[in-house]
Amino acid sequence: MPDQAAAARDAAEEASALSHPPVAPDATAAYGAHPDQVIDFYAPRGGAGHVPSGAEAAGTAPLVVVLHGGAWRSRYDRRHVTPFADFLARRGFAVANVEYRRGETDATATGSATGSTQAVAAGSGSGSGSGSAEASAAGAVGATGSTDASGGATPVAGRWPETFDDVAAALDALPALAREALPRADVNRTVLTGHSAGGHLALWAAARHLLPADAAWRTDRPAPLRGVVALAPLADFEVAEKLAVCEGAARQLLGGDEHFALRRPYADPSLLLPTGIATTLVQGRTDVVVPQAVAESYADAAAKAGEVVGLTLLEDVGHFPLIDPAADACAVVAEEIAQLAW
Repeated sequence: MPDQAAAARDAAEEASALSHPPVAPDATAAYGAHPDQVIDFYAPRGGAGHVPSGAEAAGTAPLVVVLHGGAWRSRYDRRHVTPFADFLARRGFAVANVEYRRGETDATATGSATGSTQAVAAGSGSGSGSGSAEASAAGAVGATGSTDASGGATPVAGRWPETFDDVAAALDALPALAREALPRADVNRTVLTGHSAGGHLALWAAARHLLPADAAWRTDRPAPLRGVVALAPLADFEVAEKLAVCEGAARQLLGGDEHFALRRPYADPSLLLPTGIATTLVQGRTDVVVPQAVAESYADAAAKAGEVVGLTLLEDVGHFPLIDPAADACAVVAEEIAQLAW
């Protein structure tokens, strides 16, 4: 258990990260029919010195795909990372901020999913997921979860298989959607990033070619990515569960005790190695939400599989500064992305 000082520091860092007003995207596109199957796009704005002159003259920019965190729970949607997405866009990147279906609550587990931040036009799925149709509840989910219709019930982490369906479908549809929404985006220079639970999804999405043969999400070749930058990711489910990360969120994501062991090979990034894709983990040493040991365990598993994974450890940094534009740690994240993208 974190001590009181660590808990107070984490609360202050979270408050800072979530204090920024949401930033509206330049465009939004649906990759499926469900209201949560949507991607927000941010055009590169430049101005921070990260765009090499040659690339700037050519009018193209790398595409950074952002997968938000929040323990795969419905009370956190993509709005809380829109300032982070805008921060990256202002540093010269084209940005795609992906929404996906998250967990319901015990009170609504047999009903509809909580709503997304904005309505989207109905469309067809990309074909990589099951695409089960479910009605959206009225009302948007706030960045801090203030409108989670749980009625005090315990929030459930993730939805099996829909969370994975959506991430696979979004990544499959993304190149075509990005070309239309962001003409300056160079989809051949795509970097995948994600924070916390989103960091898990980023690592998982980069490892789909290593999934078991019967997995619906499996691809026949590695994703065409420049790399992955996973921020405080839930990268090793066994270690995360031993540490009770996010109140057992990884176990909930897979459907509870009866499914955990059976579904881990389909979902746990630490079991899906080596990916052959350049990967860096960025982790705060004082993170009490997803402790450093989780990232270290993934890096160790990668090394045992014959793959070198970068691990950038930041002193006196907790969980939330990694996505807080006001924090120095966020600039470090942008630098790590730039090293892979340019």
